[in-house]
Amino acid sequence: MRVAVITESFLPTISGVTTSVCRVLDHLARHGHDAIVIAPAGAPPEYAGFPVHTVPALAYRQFPVGLPSPFVSRLLQDFRPDVLHAASPFLLGAQGIAAANRLDIPTVAIYQTDVAGYARRNNLGQAAGLAWRLVKWVHEGADLTLVPSTASMADLRRIGLRRLEPWARGVDLVGFHPNQRSDPAARRLRARLSPGGEVVVGYVGRIAPEKQVERFRALRGLDGIRLALVGDGPSSDLVRRELAGMPVAWLGRLAGADLSAAYASFDLFLHAGTEETFGQTIQEAHAAGLPVVAPRAGGPIDLVAHGEDGFLFAPNDERDLRRFVSRLATDGALRRRMGEAGRRSVLGRSWEGVCGALLGYYERAIDERAAVWANTLVPPSMRR
Repeated sequence: MRVAVITESFLPTISGVTTSVCRVLDHLARHGHDAIVIAPAGAPPEYAGFPVHTVPALAYRQFPVGLPSPFVSRLLQDFRPDVLHAASPFLLGAQGIAAANRLDIPTVAIYQTDVAGYARRNNLGQAAGLAWRLVKWVHEGADLTLVPSTASMADLRRIGLRRLEPWARGVDLVGFHPNQRSDPAARRLRARLSPGGEVVVGYVGRIAPEKQVERFRALRGLDGIRLALVGDGPSSDLVRRELAGMPVAWLGRLAGADLSAAYASFDLFLHAGTEETFGQTIQEAHAAGLPVVAPRAGGPIDLVAHGEDGFLFAPNDERDLRRFVSRLATDGALRRRMGEAGRRSVLGRSWEGVCGALLGYYERAIDERAAVWANTLVPPSMRR
């Protein structure tokens, strides 16, 4: 199969979109498929043996935003893919979908960023409605849109989108594993984070407005805990001010074995953002055997079984957040029981299985596009 992947985010930018695109490309390479990548400027020239083509981009909140370019249509025309994979399509992805339709290339779009949520959070008023219209316009052009959670599915159906199917994300069940706690690197980090045996409340992700990491301030004054934050981003200064005087370890951006060691050094995982369409780091925390505290909103609703492998707090109630973290921090047996349940909950979500399902969706889009063409060539009197 020949797959063109057009993505709004790619290396060196680290995000949920980048992670899932890389895992898809890894899968395509392992299984002998051919691919190209179209991404904003700054990306490496190749990944997994596939060429990466870049388009001009503008910087926005430390992210390169790809701009529409006639180069996109020429790339698709030259490569002639069997299917276009549009990862979290916005400006660049919308152009890719339109170009693919002109070239009669089937398209599969991945809904992954809550654009309208951003507008709401920033009190942009009518811009939220405009954002939803943009989302609808972009995704109506795709043959199939894959949706990561029931909350996102409800949002997209509410604005009138059809041709929707569920597609979650995979997780590295080997790299994130409870056994990593015995790794020497994890032990050394744990000793640094918890010198007096404190309970380590961890976070992994961008330090950005939509992640609402500043809400960790609700834990101020809780005895026997320390915070460990992995990541960076445009809200770092704000979060540092809000958490000033609290026991916080800023670990910066981590990947690979260093990220695995970080998860292994935590006792529980806290996510405070209410705009997650999925919540990849929640899955990683569960794979590492950690209980999770997250808001009862968006993607976490599907990932956290309240009272079984973590707790879901009322989205706008920081006291509720504090109450559940405190409960886990003071009950080691509960942490262990919930951590084991979390690990069990993700055992069926390997990237191999998730990407295999994605290829099935590719084939469906290809077959349905072919069926439409076949139908148009058959006289009405001969159609059933």
